[in-house]
Amino acid sequence: QVQLVDSGGGLVQVGGSLRLSCAASGLTFNRYTMGWFRRAPGKEREFVAAISASGIMIYYEDSVKGRFSISRDSAKNTANLQMNNLKPEDTAVYYCAAKAQWSGSTRAENYNYWGQGTQVTVSS
Repeated sequence: QVQLVDSGGGLVQVGGSLRLSCAASGLTFNRYTMGWFRRAPGKEREFVAAISASGIMIYYEDSVKGRFSISRDSAKNTANLQMNNLKPEDTAVYYCAAKAQWSGSTRAENYNYWGQGTQVTVSS
């Protein structure tokens, strides 16, 4: 049974940092693209970042470029999202997800497995 467990969310002030982690089990981790998505109150779920199975290919949504960094640790079967210089508009529930192919990694409907989400709140 595949399981993704998100953690690391919390309350932080504007300009602060958080590191989200996604622990994966039940799948061959190094064969899956890992993505992070978020859903803000009253908004649609949106793509944040993705990293390919090899870790070579990485893609970010424009608003987080230069502030967020996605990574993966195949020894620990975890995917991480380092978030720096946080802004109030980053407030959302963040979800990690896994899919078998790199193509289409910005689209939520292409992902097979999802974490339960972790709340990130940025106060001004």
